[in-house]
Amino acid sequence: MRFLSGPPALPESCTDLVWITVAQHEVGGLDVSMNVLMVCAEPVNNHEPVPGRNTSLVLLRCHTSPTAVQCWCSSVYSELPEPQYLGTPRTFSLTSVDLDPHGGVLNRAMTHCSDNEEQTESSLTLTEVMEAYEQSCSRHQVQPREQVLQQLQQGVCVGGGVKCLDLKGERLDQRSCEALEAVLKSLHFDFINLQAAQLEENGAASLLDMMLYYESTTHLDISDNSSMGTLCWRALAHLIKQCAFSRLDLCNVAVVDYPAQSLSKALLTSRLTELHLHNAQLSGVPLYTLVSALKWNRALQQLHLTNNLLNSYQDALHLGDLLRYNTTLHTLELSSNAVADDGLEELCDGLRWQTAGVRVLLLRNNQITARGMVHLAKALPLLRVLQVLDLGENLLGNEGMQVIREPLMNCSLLQLGLAQASITCEGAVALAEFLAESRQIQRLDLRHNELKVGGLMALCLALRINSSLEGLDLDHHPPQEQVGPLFNVLFHCYTTPRPLVLPPSSLLATSSSVPLPPRDEFLLETQTRLQSEITQRCLANASRPPLTTSDAPPAEAAGPEDSTTTV
Repeated sequence: MRFLSGPPALPESCTDLVWITVAQHEVGGLDVSMNVLMVCAEPVNNHEPVPGRNTSLVLLRCHTSPTAVQCWCSSVYSELPEPQYLGTPRTFSLTSVDLDPHGGVLNRAMTHCSDNEEQTESSLTLTEVMEAYEQSCSRHQVQPREQVLQQLQQGVCVGGGVKCLDLKGERLDQRSCEALEAVLKSLHFDFINLQAAQLEENGAASLLDMMLYYESTTHLDISDNSSMGTLCWRALAHLIKQCAFSRLDLCNVAVVDYPAQSLSKALLTSRLTELHLHNAQLSGVPLYTLVSALKWNRALQQLHLTNNLLNSYQDALHLGDLLRYNTTLHTLELSSNAVADDGLEELCDGLRWQTAGVRVLLLRNNQITARGMVHLAKALPLLRVLQVLDLGENLLGNEGMQVIREPLMNCSLLQLGLAQASITCEGAVALAEFLAESRQIQRLDLRHNELKVGGLMALCLALRINSSLEGLDLDHHPPQEQVGPLFNVLFHCYTTPRPLVLPPSSLLATSSSVPLPPRDEFLLETQTRLQSEITQRCLANASRPPLTTSDAPPAEAAGPEDSTTTV
């Protein structure tokens, strides 16, 4: 390190600060012009400097781009014209922020780098943290947030950790963010909620720097903050790359242009395992940028992209490529988009390549029809990984159920969601045939469909054979119906003792072949009885011991170790 000039003159009130201009110095692989701020420890022996005893801290800040800040714990001889540096550098992570000699980032660095100072924040009680927060607010000339004080007062601290810091809806300006340092450096939170906090660019960047430096949380929600500028996105990227982060919620924020590029670069090397990007305007180039990074990501396990206007052409093509190359992502949520039938074909092509990877695929409300079921039917027998598939709120109809009935019998699915899929009794019969043959389906969602009593009878008959279904979600009050031939056939099968005997074909031609009680009373009684029997049979299946390896069918895939997903 070569000094170009001596220390410039400083005000008398700042005798403990020395500014030094440094030549080109390599930091993090970049040659950049630096300013060095030296903060000398208070001298001993009646404030007279003692050679070799004054421990000081040197901080470097890059003026051209964010980089690592190098710290030296060194000895300084204050009577010499130029300071001398001893010892080896230690690196910690900060972004390009202002170094304020009266607090903030400077105090944070001194706490981290002093060799002799003990880290005692984690042993503070919540009452002491509250007092420190109030003092910090006083220094920054802001009022303490009542919501913060209440949460600290009501919280339970276990080993220096608290469950949640909820600041949703609180307006946090820069000074309010800086005041929170007293809390973030003393406690670790399982979840920090900054949703709709109206974060300003500088304040948000400073707050994210604190979370990175103190490792304050593993789950951050920063949704609904539309004023996040370049500094904030840069700080967020550093947080994602370098912190042991598990989940990030970034919803209702436009992730386009620089934000998309910054986020994608951070995801290349991050340890993030769950990412929520709902309503983030990702369609087009932003999605391509994101997928290009995620192809090589080996940490992310859950990706949620609800309501991003993803289309059936370029967007579906990019997602298909993601499924071909990524083998660690096990949950992909694409609900409330416009993937449609052609897009489903691209996704199915990607799924065919997987021998390990996506286990949960959520495609609710994606304009998929019975034509899309043709593509799914071709892919289902080849899938050995996919376990949860949600196709609810799509116009699949009875035709779609007929198309996928046989492929469903020979696939790895454990849970299937078909809520509000325009299914009537005819489709329920097709699903009942699938249930009767399946040995591994565990949950089926058929709510908000026109099943009526005839459909319930078909499902109930199938459950007399099926031994794997543990949950069948149905409406409590099926729609009213007219008693017709199909009802008579199913009623005959339902009331026939096993082995089941097909009714004579003449029974289909008349609706009066079986004497019936008054219609309304009979239907209500039958609905109640059928739903009760379905519930009891599902509970009986759930109480059975799990299948052993020798009993399991070859197509069955092992379930996720800690999956809590339900359809």
